[in-house]
Amino acid sequence: MKKLLVCAAAAVCMAAACGGVRWQADAEEMPCKAAFLMEEQSGEQLFAKNETARLPIASMCKIMTLLLAFEAADAGELRYDEEIVVSERAAGMGGSQVFLGAGLCYRADELLKSIAVCSANDSCVAIAERLAGSEGAFCTEMNARAAELGAENTLFANCTGLPKEPQYSCAKDVALMLRALHAHEKYREYCKIRVEDFAHPDGRTTQMTNTNKLVRAYRGCDSGKTGFTNEAGFCLAAAAERGGMRVISVVIGADSSERRFQAASSLFDHAFDNFESVSYLTAGEQTETLPVRGSRVRTVGAAGKETLAAVRRRGTDETCELRIETAEVCAPVKAGDKVGTAVLFREGVEIGRTDLVALEDAPRYSWWDALREEARLWNAS
Repeated sequence: MKKLLVCAAAAVCMAAACGGVRWQADAEEMPCKAAFLMEEQSGEQLFAKNETARLPIASMCKIMTLLLAFEAADAGELRYDEEIVVSERAAGMGGSQVFLGAGLCYRADELLKSIAVCSANDSCVAIAERLAGSEGAFCTEMNARAAELGAENTLFANCTGLPKEPQYSCAKDVALMLRALHAHEKYREYCKIRVEDFAHPDGRTTQMTNTNKLVRAYRGCDSGKTGFTNEAGFCLAAAAERGGMRVISVVIGADSSERRFQAASSLFDHAFDNFESVSYLTAGEQTETLPVRGSRVRTVGAAGKETLAAVRRRGTDETCELRIETAEVCAPVKAGDKVGTAVLFREGVEIGRTDLVALEDAPRYSWWDALREEARLWNAS
C-alpha cells in the first residue's frame, strides 16, 4: 500500500483539541471504511476519513469494557486479587475466549489480562456481571461513560462487540476511549504480552496470543485492540510513541487482517514523518511561586495538573502561547489544591487547559502564629 500523501493544497485549521484536520492527508489511499489519527497528549486530529460514521466496531468495544473495569479498581470497587465466580452464561460465550469453566473462580486481574491480550469474550461477561450484576446493566454504564468522554456516535448493546443491533461507534470515538484507557498502566503492561498461558483452577491451560501484530512489527507500538466480525470487517485501534510524541490510530472496516495493519502502520508513519509534539507545560513541574495569605508558609509552588502540548508540522516554527491565570491564595492550602489555571492558545484560539495545583501545604495561622505575625508587623512598622 502506498504511504499517505500530504495534499499540497491542504488548509491549516487552528481548531481546538479533536477539532478540524490541521493538515489533510489523502483519505482515498486508506483501504478501510473509516480511519482516525490523533496525537494523544493534546488530542489533536492529524488525519480523518469518515471519522464520525456510525459503524460496527467488533471487539474494539472491549476498550470500554476494560476502561470501566480499571476505573472500578481505582475506585476500590474491584480488587485485582479477588476471585470471581464465572456464570454459565459467561462460560458459554462464543467467539474468541479462554474457555472459562462455569462455577469456577478466577482472579480479576487474570480475566482482565485475557481480555487485553486475546480478546476473551467469556472474561468480558464475567467482569461485566461482577461489576454491574448483568451484562445489560453494564452496557448502561458503558454508554454513560462514553457520553462523558464526548463519544457522540457510540451505542453499546453488549460488552464483547459480538453482532447485536443496534450497536455502533466511530473511529473518532474509539480513539477517545483508547486515550482514556491509556491512563491505566496495568492495561499497557498487559498489551505488551505476546504469548502467555492462562491457567484454569481445574488444571487446564489455555494459550493466549496477542492479536495486535503491530506490538512486535511496528517500532514504538505498545498497545491496541483488534476486532473482527463479518459486519464490522477487520478493525484496529493502536498507539505508538516515538521521539516523545504518542499517537493513536483507528482503522474500521478493512477487508483483510493484513490491510488493517498496513493502514494503521501508514497512519503512524504519517504522524511521525510529518509532525512533532511540543510541550509547553509539564505535569508536576513547578512553573509558579505564589504568595499565600493567612499562613506562616509565605509561598507555595504551583504546577500543572496535566501536561499541555501542541502538535506542529516538522520544519515549521509555529509556536503557541501559554497563559497562566491565578487568583489570591489564602490558607489553608493542601498539596493538590487548585490555585490557578493554565491555558494554551494557538493564534488566539484555546486548544488546551489544565488546573494549576499547589505542590505543598500551607496551613492556616494558629493562634500563636497569628500573635507572632502581629508582633512582627508591629516591629517592622
